[in-house]
Amino acid sequence: MTKKTFQTLQDLAACVGQEVAVSDWISVTQQQVNQFAEATGDHQWIHVDVERAKSGPFGAPIAHGFLTLSLLPKFFETAIDVVESRMGVNYGLNRVRFMSPVPVGQRLRARMKLLSAEPIPNDGLQMTWETTIELEGAAKPACVAESVVRRFP
Repeated sequence: MTKKTFQTLQDLAACVGQEVAVSDWISVTQQQVNQFAEATGDHQWIHVDVERAKSGPFGAPIAHGFLTLSLLPKFFETAIDVVESRMGVNYGLNRVRFMSPVPVGQRLRARMKLLSAEPIPNDGLQMTWETTIELEGAAKPACVAESVVRRFP
C-alpha cells in the first residue's frame, strides 16, 4: 500500500468520517508468538505448542489476541505520516473485539477510519480511529478496535 502523507494535523483532521488509509500486510510468525508469550507470561498451548496446536480447535498455533492488537502502532506507521508531527502516544481503547483466530504464518493488515479529531492542549489532536484488522483471505476481520491516539506538532 502507499503511505498517506499529511502536512499538518489539521490536514488529517479534515478526514473525519473517512477511511484514511490501509496498512501494509504483516506476517505473523511463530517467533513473534513465542516472544509475546515470554513478554506477557501467556504460554497457553494454542499459541506456543506447535505440535499440540495442530490437533487443537484451530488446526495450528494461533497468535494471542493481544499480540494482534499490539500491532496497531506498526499498522499506523506503515500507513500514515504527518510531516509536522513530532510524536504520537496511545491514549486508550474504547472497544476491542477479537472476531477470528489468527493462525501463525498468516498475514494481517489494518483499515483505518478516522471517527473523530478533537483539539487538546499543546496544539495536539486526540483522534479516535476505527481500526479493522483484516486476516488475509478470511471473511471476517481478526480484530476490530476503536483506538484513541494523541498526536502533537
